[in-house]
Amino acid sequence: MLIFKLLSALLDYPDDALLAELRREVAQAGSALTLVENLDEQGLLSAENHLGVAYVIDYLLDNEATVVQANYVQTFDLTPEHSLHLTHHIFGEEKTRGPALIDLTEYLKSYGYQHDEKELPDFLPLMLEFVSELAVDEARVFLGDAGKVLGVIADNLDKVASPYARLIGVVNQFGSLVKLAA
Repeated sequence: MLIFKLLSALLDYPDDALLAELRREVAQAGSALTLVENLDEQGLLSAENHLGVAYVIDYLLDNEATVVQANYVQTFDLTPEHSLHLTHHIFGEEKTRGPALIDLTEYLKSYGYQHDEKELPDFLPLMLEFVSELAVDEARVFLGDAGKVLGVIADNLDKVASPYARLIGVVNQFGSLVKLAA
């Protein structure tokens, strides 16, 4: 599911290599929206969600790299209520967070997924990279389990008018569809 690889990249730090790759891909596709539509080959997201993802791509490409990089750091690294480390929102820095991280690592390994040991397994871009390798139903269940936390992060980002709120909302909406079907 290429769309989740894109979401993973967009929620990770917007380094110069990512921005250059995005610029190339958008130029090749003709627009950010067309790129998003092309990468959603299975039609997993709504047209409204496509627009939201394209909006973030345009935001990243229409601003200076240093501006979007500084905004990313301010948004996700310096503001705890926006953290992309999902267990932080449940456990904070309590000792009980450790076992949850170990359990998540073991879960990822049970699927044969190996991640960079420097990154915690609850980092949302890493989790979306993992989701991109799952079947659609498994992806919905996996993200559905994170729905409450994703909703909190999206609300917090929305309160400060962050463009990233749209991305978290897209991920949350995809996962929440499993709850509606249950």
